[in-house]
Amino acid sequence: MFIARLRRTAIVAALVISGTLLYACGSSDQDTAARDQAAARANVDAMTREHAEDTAAPSPAAEIPPERAVISETLPYAELGDQLVYGYFVAPSDMFEPLPAVIMIHEWWGLNDNIRAMADRLAGEGYIVLAVDLYGGKVAGNSAEARELMLSVVEDPESANANIRSAYEFVSATAGAPRVGSLGWCFGGGWSLNTAQLFPDDLDATVIYYGQVTSDEDKLRPINSPILGLFAEEDTGIKVSSVKAFGEALRNLRKNHDIHVYPGVGHAFANPTGNNYNETAATDAWRRTLEFLDLHLSVDAS
Repeated sequence: MFIARLRRTAIVAALVISGTLLYACGSSDQDTAARDQAAARANVDAMTREHAEDTAAPSPAAEIPPERAVISETLPYAELGDQLVYGYFVAPSDMFEPLPAVIMIHEWWGLNDNIRAMADRLAGEGYIVLAVDLYGGKVAGNSAEARELMLSVVEDPESANANIRSAYEFVSATAGAPRVGSLGWCFGGGWSLNTAQLFPDDLDATVIYYGQVTSDEDKLRPINSPILGLFAEEDTGIKVSSVKAFGEALRNLRKNHDIHVYPGVGHAFANPTGNNYNETAATDAWRRTLEFLDLHLSVDAS
């Protein structure tokens, strides 16, 4: 079986991943880098406010089973410094040949049971899914811990860039996926957009659930990945004004995109453990996600 062959090679593959750090900006770009980091820190503050009363505990809404049986494994996909990075790899149990892959990026809580459940659910639709870990094996149990973990990535974005690059190498080269997309929520939604920036010509689909976005056309111009953005009208962290500016920039650049803002719902409307969870919006967003991925990741897609 394909996944069994993959398991036998995963350790070796992780140990020989080539260096993939994005090097720090030159002096001419230091002002831009400083602005970006300030915006990222502000986003941490906004997420702290949004999730202040939320918990990371699984809820019944997170237990929707996949449409078909899946098989999963915790596998190393990167080596950062002298440490292996382990992600949650899942695929249909009847898979014998490589399928399109999705790099799934966790929200600010980390790679927890909710994200694993979503990875199972997506794999059940016929995808290889690698749920990455940008927190070095740590998972937040409360908002204060989540804030510190998110800040750790903001303070060292190059390590996260290298992590995502290794994840792409893993699913494309080691797992042999013919097409690759990214999907993330909240903190992970912003990193899904970052993934499109890291692989402007290679990523085949980008899904952003209420993540931090930009209207900087210079940053968006290189991206060739189609983008699906799912946002909330009453989100006080990712404001509608920033979403509209993002959409306007994509239109100006004639990028393939679909931005949808759900009326009457707040940030993290698709998070079943959050106070803002909205089943109607979450169900519709998942439908849009599956249709978008099918359109752009199908091996028959043009």
